[in-house]
Amino acid sequence: MLKRLRRLTRLMDTTFALPGTRFRIGLDPLLGLIPGLGDGVSALISLYMIVLARRLGVGRGTLVAMLINVGADALLGSIPLLGDLFDFAFKANSRNLKLIQRHLGESEI
Repeated sequence: MLKRLRRLTRLMDTTFALPGTRFRIGLDPLLGLIPGLGDGVSALISLYMIVLARRLGVGRGTLVAMLINVGADALLGSIPLLGDLFDFAFKANSRNLKLIQRHLGESEI
């Protein structure tokens, strides 16, 4: 299950390298460019990752922190233009994967 979380995180946050930079983006900010639909789809995928974390036995405090990350990403990401820029930088799924790894006592990758 942790392997699935890592793959989803990579897909949503770091799949593509921006040419000429060291910056990477995933589907999350790209989906956010679709008005009215993209941020909702991203939030659903992020919530699915929280369900997987719960199945791994992640504690309540960590789950709340993860929900806050997803909520901030969804709320701020829905603001036209400014939210799109926020989506490119915030990477809620990467933050949440780090929380899961910390809870499980694994080294972060």
